Amino acid sequence: MSTKTRLYDAFGEMLYVVAMADGIIQAEEKETLSKLVKLHPYGNEMQWSFDYETAHESNIEDVYQKVLNICQENGPDPEYQMLIEVMEEVAKASSGIDENEQQVIDRFINELTTRFKNDVNQL
Repeated sequence: MSTKTRLYDAFGEMLYVVAMADGIIQAEEKETLSKLVKLHPYGNEMQWSFDYETAHESNIEDVYQKVLNICQENGPDPEYQMLIEVMEEVAKASSGIDENEQQVIDRFINELTTRFKNDVNQL
């Protein structure tokens, strides 16, 4: 699996984490996610990963940590902005962004940024 494919698989997994943050994935969230990822060249990979985690009812904290590790290994990438925008749109899809969903989004941004800063400081 290429590094880019692995990254986009992780994006689908992160979208699963956001959608599950409030305890259940709503139909509106699935629909929004499907519409948005279809527009991306690696949308199939993101959708597949989301569907896989959903079908297996994966532990969201385990998936979250895995995604952070993959993103850190990948390093800074302009695609993270797209991921954050899709995360926000998926979270908004059903009755607006719930507090738990916002916490996941904020945590991801903060922890990933901190990891990148620490990597730079170690150089």
